[in-house]
Amino acid sequence: MESKINRITDILRRDDGISGAMHYTEQISWILFLKFLNDLEDSKADEALLIGKDYNTILDDKFKWSNWAVPKVNGKIDLINAKSGADLLDFVNKELFPYLKGFKSITEDPKSIKYKIGAIFEYLDNRIANGHTIREILDIIDELDFHNQSDLFQLSIIYEKLLKDMGSDGGNSGEFYTPRPLIKVMTDVVDPQVGQTIYDPAVGSCGFLIEAYNHIRYIDAKENKQRDISVNQLKFLSEDTFFGNEKTPLSYVMGVMNMILHGIESPNIYKTNTLTKDIRGLEEKDRYDIILANPPFGGKEKEQIQQNFPIKSNATELLFLQHMMNSLKVNGRCGVVIPEGVLFQTNNAFQAVKQELLERFNVHTILSLPSGVFLPYSGVKTNVIFFDRNGSTSDIFYYEVNPTSKLTKNKPITYDHFSEFLSVWKDRTITENSWIVNINDIKDFDISAKNPNRNEAIEHKSPIELVENIKLNNEEINDLMNEIEAILIGKDINE
Repeated sequence: MESKINRITDILRRDDGISGAMHYTEQISWILFLKFLNDLEDSKADEALLIGKDYNTILDDKFKWSNWAVPKVNGKIDLINAKSGADLLDFVNKELFPYLKGFKSITEDPKSIKYKIGAIFEYLDNRIANGHTIREILDIIDELDFHNQSDLFQLSIIYEKLLKDMGSDGGNSGEFYTPRPLIKVMTDVVDPQVGQTIYDPAVGSCGFLIEAYNHIRYIDAKENKQRDISVNQLKFLSEDTFFGNEKTPLSYVMGVMNMILHGIESPNIYKTNTLTKDIRGLEEKDRYDIILANPPFGGKEKEQIQQNFPIKSNATELLFLQHMMNSLKVNGRCGVVIPEGVLFQTNNAFQAVKQELLERFNVHTILSLPSGVFLPYSGVKTNVIFFDRNGSTSDIFYYEVNPTSKLTKNKPITYDHFSEFLSVWKDRTITENSWIVNINDIKDFDISAKNPNRNEAIEHKSPIELVENIKLNNEEINDLMNEIEAILIGKDINE
């Protein structure tokens, strides 16, 4: 399967309408999705036949894969009726896409797969410029078989690789790819269980929700070994477990498709800006058991958005943190990636948010990540805060990840980098890389990770201190320059 996908990406790179990994991933996605949908419908029709029921297909006959994509006669492609070139391009652009885009408006049930298809194609367009290119890709993808669980599982792995390649491309595509080892570690710590609701306010490609699904559904995801769960639990897992919002259209499309391709047919993913919701009106029924997220940071929000939060700030990281704090159920658990600055900054807004976090929630663990985790698209130093809504914070367990070599694009973070952390965090074992800070020892709500076991502790100074240091350094430099100047003048006179 992977070799076929690689062939397709090579073909797409030659097409005039495709530019970069973002485009070819997007275009492979919609074609893969329609083949997956065809095989899903075949399986459901067979299941209905076995129990003597009729199955109503999602797609009209004209738009079924077997009729437009790869029509066959006696198991072989029907060369007479198989469209190609300009005819195929016209059909895709003028008939297929308008038909699929219309699904969202013809059903009111947001949980139905028909609604999800419409929601996906609402923000998708065919970018492939050559109909012959489409024909080549259709023929290759038709060879893939998604009728059984092992093939679907393989498809999900391939799709994750496509998303990773798109993330590695840097730029905007990096917005919706968080390193999977980090996602798995955060999910292992938060430990979602069947029957709980799971939320990501900035889902991107839904990596956190999918890892939470794997955590619940599989004993060993690599070996595709599933847990035994009841029919009702499986229904809840598919329809009422996963929730998320995404602001960016392409991220939203990739996320919903990623969920469906992983076997979650009805994820509750919405295209909206999470920060437009007034969090002060949230009731317990609107909250979630589990929150996992890596929300966007470094952005600025306008005054109108800030009105939705009790502590106003234009920093998106503070607004998302407040949103998650207010979206967590009693006894709920949260793991969130935040930039280093949130931990040590002590201006009014940062201090107020952290005061509420420490006093209303149990911040039990802070994981300090090494530089380079989000390369190539961000070099910002980050941390993960784990907190529960079950009382106030008494002390915080810190762990500092220290790789033996520098992380780079070609040497990224791996799951093994977290092995010691995963073995010590629950029992709060003190090591060279871990320590505990009592709440009474925290000043000005500065909760930054300063490892007492290391001599090279990073000192975070206030802006005033930094200015004074700069002035002092400048004075020292001026003194040295004056000395050098005097020496040179004296040398000239003597000569």
